[in-house]
Amino acid sequence: MEIGLLGHGTVGSGIDRIITSANTQDTQKLHIKRILVKDQSEVTDERMTVSFDDILKDKSIDTVAECMGGIHPAYEYVSQALRAHKNAVTSNKKMLAHYYAELMQMAQENHVTLKYEAAVAGGIPWIEQLNRTKRIDEISDFHGIFNGTTNYILSNMTENGIRFDEALALAQKKGYAEQNPSDDIDGMDVRYKVFLSCAAAYGMLADLNSIAAYGIRNISVQDIEYARQHNRTVKMIGRGHRNANTLSCSAMPAFVDHANPLSHISQNLNACVLDSDTLGTIMLTGQGAGSLPTAHAAVQDLIDIEKGIGNAYMHADTCLIDNQLNKSVYYIRSKKEVCFSGIIDEMAGEDAFLSIPVSLDEASSLILSADDLELFIAEVMK
Repeated sequence: MEIGLLGHGTVGSGIDRIITSANTQDTQKLHIKRILVKDQSEVTDERMTVSFDDILKDKSIDTVAECMGGIHPAYEYVSQALRAHKNAVTSNKKMLAHYYAELMQMAQENHVTLKYEAAVAGGIPWIEQLNRTKRIDEISDFHGIFNGTTNYILSNMTENGIRFDEALALAQKKGYAEQNPSDDIDGMDVRYKVFLSCAAAYGMLADLNSIAAYGIRNISVQDIEYARQHNRTVKMIGRGHRNANTLSCSAMPAFVDHANPLSHISQNLNACVLDSDTLGTIMLTGQGAGSLPTAHAAVQDLIDIEKGIGNAYMHADTCLIDNQLNKSVYYIRSKKEVCFSGIIDEMAGEDAFLSIPVSLDEASSLILSADDLELFIAEVMK
């Protein structure tokens, strides 16, 4: 297999390293012919180029591996590659979540494969597990910790008693958080991964912007301490549940009971849980990001394509999101608690309360009306 590698940053350099250094029967069949880099200053290898056309017009390159990040020009490059009858592997959850249906249809029409194991949960074979499970079982639910950055921040706040801004600065220093961490701390990254997981698990496409997403930007030491006092740990949880022809989806903080294994997943690790009829409940844990773990997942996709193993999830139907059926208790801290008077069950500290069991749609509607930029919400997981 001749590969055009798009990007040579954290993930791209990891793919290059694995393919050039691994000496297995399968990796020996992979060869990186060209590497696209941003500008001439990054050209340090004869394979490198600053022109995508050098990859697109090379008929010997049958597959591209995209790990540039961002929506554009990644989308344009992948779509052009698919139309040129080249397979594609991507680690780019943001781009793929925005253009999933279009790119999958494009791959099908051009008789090529588009795979994205590396886009969700890093080195954990999560998408593969969903595909394997649904060959036998109907998956009823999945949930888990899909973002290592927020898990690292929350772990340090919990274990070291530090404030959010201190934990974020530490995550940035360690390289776990970007200088602009908005996608991570506002729940967008988990939203993309929930969307892609639903496509794989259920063959259903949610309206991306309708997936409820709340982040940890406003979390305080008060919130962490309240959870601890009640034998719970705060985690950022992504969830997808199928209800007949609709989906219940969310990406938000949760107070996880200490009896739940998810509460003990620390630092930058991820943990993904699925429930199905004959398999029961299983949890996969591991590195959710990083150069080599994520690159490992991408190389696994490349090996699958080389072996002729295509997509089991080419088709996905658009569906509605309905978060009204499942009711939960929510911890809400807001200076505008008067807006929530109808759902307050008991106070949980200054400006904070526990709600009566309500749907996420109802809680979201009240949050919208409160218009409190400092509000923090977390589901109290059962």
